Amino acid sequence: MPCLTTLGVFLDSLEEGVMFLDAARRVLEINSAAARMIGVDAQRVADELCPTLFSGTPCARACVARGSCSLTPEQGEAGKIQDIVLKSPEGRDVPLRMWAMLLPENDAGLYCAIVLRDRSREVELEAEVRDRWQLGGLTGRSRAMQDFYQKVLRVAGSEANVLVTGESGVGKELVARALHDNSTRAKGAYIAVHCASLPENLLETELFGHAKGAFSGATAARPGRFEAAHGGTLLLDEIGEISPATQTKLLRVLQEREIVRVGENLPRKVDVRVVAATHRDLAAMVARGEFREDLYYRLHVLPLHVPALRERREDIALLASTLLRELAERYRRPDLRLSPEAITEMESFSWPGNVRQLFNSLEYAVVNSDGALILPGHLPPEATIATPDRRAVPRPVTRYYTPPATEGDERREILRVLAESGGNRAEAARRLGMSRTTLWKRLNQM
Repeated sequence: MPCLTTLGVFLDSLEEGVMFLDAARRVLEINSAAARMIGVDAQRVADELCPTLFSGTPCARACVARGSCSLTPEQGEAGKIQDIVLKSPEGRDVPLRMWAMLLPENDAGLYCAIVLRDRSREVELEAEVRDRWQLGGLTGRSRAMQDFYQKVLRVAGSEANVLVTGESGVGKELVARALHDNSTRAKGAYIAVHCASLPENLLETELFGHAKGAFSGATAARPGRFEAAHGGTLLLDEIGEISPATQTKLLRVLQEREIVRVGENLPRKVDVRVVAATHRDLAAMVARGEFREDLYYRLHVLPLHVPALRERREDIALLASTLLRELAERYRRPDLRLSPEAITEMESFSWPGNVRQLFNSLEYAVVNSDGALILPGHLPPEATIATPDRRAVPRPVTRYYTPPATEGDERREILRVLAESGGNRAEAARRLGMSRTTLWKRLNQM
């Protein structure tokens, strides 16, 4: 039925969509904003079942399976939020955020209210933030990462060998992939070999291939990874773990641009761009006689060092939000979000295992959380233990919002803080010194 009452006039003035349902999930009342978002005529949805209006969405499927509105919290549950995407009559995607409120018993038969918010502009802003702060699978808005992105893009345009260094877990493999995807070899093969995972005798055949009968069990000739990567890029991960004998053979390949399969004498030309990666100090290994100096300089033509996560703490919130979206998809829990307190906790930790440890900690939190909100208590104990370097990290303080001189400056400031907060609007509003409602209005005005 249309909103004709005084309450209805008020509801029709809201930007948020509002629907009132009875216990059987029939629509009793809907305001004009909700009708517009869903793409229906407000006067024709009276007594329509709510799951029918959102047919095909996770919310509707959960509603049907549960037999009642899936967004209404059960006893002891926190409030639930569901993000869905509907198709407009014109065929465009309409991203919506929805939640429900149980209503007190009343004579009108109203059981709950569904609130809808159009996220179209918010999604555009999030995409703009992601595009600005991402390079392939790498994520970061810090000056260190922005400078690193520029180096990666410059190096990608070269054909020279690259040595990627950095601590374990910083994402060296992602750097190698970004180099390939942004190079002239992007349409060629990208092949990765984890040198530490293979014994010496197997590593040689993996890299260079073998002839039929070269050893027991070699019933057919087999090309190696260098041949497979012909015209593309070959990542030699953990290059510091290879034996002196393999180092010598690899040096010859880099010098001559040709390989010889195990058990053959026939050289084969290969056109491969080599990217080597290691967490070890190869220069120190050269000084100790553990790594060939000539091979080191062959690989060290274009060095790239990936910053550790503790060196770019301002990226933690954005990175955690990005990783949580991946986990939310994997665990089919699209409403997952980080609390401001959890973000503060993560920004205070040193993360010796870098991005890999951050991802594992978030997965631990997802598994151990009951609702949609990730709290500090959901994080693993080792990620919340106070450490000396934590005490050096300033805790966030309350500030009061002072609008910049121009609208353009304000827009840039809001986008910057939103990115630092990993897309968490509550945390962004706190850092800006404004209420969430004010931030939402500012985003709509943009």
